Order: sequence, then C-alpha cells, then structure tokens
Amino acid sequence: MTGLPVAVVGASAAGLAAAEALRRFGWRGPLTLIGAEPHLPYDRPPLSKQLLHGAWAPEKLLLRTAEQLAPLDLDLRLGTRATGLDVAGRTLTLDGGERLGCAGVIIATGVAARTLPGAEGIAGVHTLRTLDDALALRGRLANGGTPGSGGVAAGGGARRLVIVGNGVLGCEAAAVARELGHEVTLVGIEATPMAAAVGTEVGELLAEEHRARGVRLLTGAVAGFETAPADPAGADGPQVTAVRLADGSRLPADLVLPAIGSRPAVGWLDDPALDTTDGLRCDAYCAAAPGIYAAGDVARWDHPVHGRPLRFEHRMNATEQGMAAARNLLAELAADAPAAGAVDAAPAQERRPFAPVPYFWSDQYAVKIQAYGLTAGADRVETTVLDRAERRALALYGRDGSAVGVLAAGLPPRQVRALRAVVATPLPWKEARERIHAATAAG
Repeated sequence: MTGLPVAVVGASAAGLAAAEALRRFGWRGPLTLIGAEPHLPYDRPPLSKQLLHGAWAPEKLLLRTAEQLAPLDLDLRLGTRATGLDVAGRTLTLDGGERLGCAGVIIATGVAARTLPGAEGIAGVHTLRTLDDALALRGRLANGGTPGSGGVAAGGGARRLVIVGNGVLGCEAAAVARELGHEVTLVGIEATPMAAAVGTEVGELLAEEHRARGVRLLTGAVAGFETAPADPAGADGPQVTAVRLADGSRLPADLVLPAIGSRPAVGWLDDPALDTTDGLRCDAYCAAAPGIYAAGDVARWDHPVHGRPLRFEHRMNATEQGMAAARNLLAELAADAPAAGAVDAAPAQERRPFAPVPYFWSDQYAVKIQAYGLTAGADRVETTVLDRAERRALALYGRDGSAVGVLAAGLPPRQVRALRAVVATPLPWKEARERIHAATAAG
C-alpha cells in the first residue's frame, strides 16, 4: 500500500456518494472524508420542508448512521475545514494546520448561503442552508400559530416572518411557515416567484397558490433593518423589528429569512491551477486538474450533451456526480499506477463523461413540481395550465430551437416519468411538443 489516502472534502450527499463509490469500485487504500459541520452526512432538501415544519426529527435526515458508515473504514474528520489545496502536490491543508498528502482528491464542498448587508449580529435574521440553521429557525417558529389555521397557538403568538428572495428556497419556507400559522411576507427582486427557474406562467400559478394561502407577495429590494435593543435575558444582539425596502416602505418583522441564493464554497481554493469562477471548473469527466475532481453543487463541468459548462444545485445531481467523480478518479489512478506505485487503485477502467439528465423537485403546500432537463435560461417556454384550481400544469423549455427541459406540476408519477425521455437529449421543438402531448395523453 502507498499509504496515501484519497480524500473527499465535503461530508455532503455528493461527498458520501463519492466515498461509497470509491470503495464499491475497488479503492482499497486509506479513505478520508472531511466535513466542516460536526454532523454525519445528512440530506438537505428536507431542511426547508419536513424538518422546518417539525414533522421530522434531525435523525431522519441522516444519509447513513455511524454503524452503516463503519464498513467503509473511513478516516472521518467531522468539524474540520480544508483551508488550502496544493494541486501539483495533491496536498490538502486543514484548519488545524495539518498537511495531508493524497493520491487523489474529490471536492464536494457545496455552496454557502448568501445573506444581506448589515444582517450580521442581528437576532432574528436567519439563513437556511445547514442543519443547525434549520433547527435555529424551527425553534423560533415552534411556538407560533396553529398548523394550517393561521391562528395563534396556546403557547405563543404567530410570528411575522419576512422572507427576502422568492426563489425555490424562499417559496418552500413560505409554504411551511404559513402551514404553521405564521404571518408571511415574501419579497423578491422579480415580480413572479421562481420565474428564473420555471418561467413566468408557472411562477404565476405558484403565486396564486401562495396568495390563496395568505402569503403577502411584494416586489422590492431590501435597504436595511430596524432593530430593538438586545434582550438582557439572553439575546445575542439587537432584535430585528422591521425590514426597510428601497422604496421607503417598512415591513414589521419578528424573523427575517434571506433566501437570496448561494455561492459555491471555493474560497479556500487559491491555487492558480484551478478556475473557481462560479464553482470549480471541471472537464466532462469532472476533473479540475490531474487527480483533482469535483462533484455536486460546487462543480461546474462541461456537460457533453448540452455543450457548455453547467452547475446544478440539485439533490439528484449530487449523488450521481459523486459516483461519476469517484469512478473517473479511480480510472485515472489505475492508469497511472505503474508510474506512481498506486497499488491501492481499482482495476483499470475507462473514464466516462458525466452526462446526466438534470432533475429537481419542489413541494409547496399540496403542489409538487418536478422538472427534467434545463429550465433556467430558456429562450422559449410553452406552458399549458391543465387545471388552474388544482395548480396542475405542464411546461416545455427551449433553447436555440431545441427543447431542453420539461416541468410538471400536479401530474401523476407515471406521466412525470415518461417526460424524462423527451428531454434526455435536446430535440427539435416540434418533435418534443408532439412527444410531450403523447406522453401526457397516455397517462
């Protein structure tokens, strides 16, 4: 054995998938999994849904228990951050100062939540990216209104929650907060919720559902916060009392959730050999440099079907790309084994381009949205509202004359699954329309 580990940086869904795939594909050497959070790898989508609602306990989010991880024989470094990477030497620097030489590295550090200027140190202003974030916000919402009633629970009054950002996260959190009985104002730069991700017509359908459920929708930019002095009984800082918008309006608030997007967690990667513009730039094999691969939300790679670099913050992509990065890294190590002495590498195999069909979903109230392919950045969108009252709709997304994405809201699972094949590769718009209609009619 060489004694050099393969290191996976990021104890995320992508990182765990990579670690498991490394063992499954034959890596017999040391395997290090490094996670900045103190928690075992957990699932993030439920943070803004079941966990925030209180329907799930934190333990239900775990992707693997400690007992299930044991067969991987991991050197598990939780609560540890990587602070640097020497690409040529394949050497990681950790926050304790340790330098870890590696046979290969897979970077799966994901993204970090963006926040608003001036929000730091204000009690009641939360982000929602990590388990600890979600638990903190859930704790503040727990004594609010009776679920689904819009009323006030016996244990406390309904909170006034202002959510800044009307993308997927903001809309999901708004739905949960209303179901818990809180007063919710959803503020976005764009007039239509989720329009950048799903288009205007589907976004308007969602807006109707939020308004029907009692969410106040506003368009505007945040100019600042109003606060009250810290509570001597234990508040960490001044308490938010209102959000001020650029037009001068004032939104009273007990809690504020900035849901204004994220930034790839690449700040620790300062080696000039790496391109960290909008994520870690990789080739079609998920390789950023020899022996250095990336997976999940942090990776921006050359999608071989769409012919351009893409980065997806989608849960399914995290798992699939983690496995692909592991397989391709091992193929590289196996090919280099005679020269490098990497006897712990898996049996020789060929690297394969990573060409997934993107998939994402969102649950808001009783509305389930599912999409395949590329929906953002479309230059043509055709939306069919099948049942406005039930929020059932079908949308096709095009780019440069081809259909590249499809979305279904409220459709049966069999119909939704049939849509995937239509956009697995870009099709001429007319042919895709015909196939979409055939697939939905057959349901």
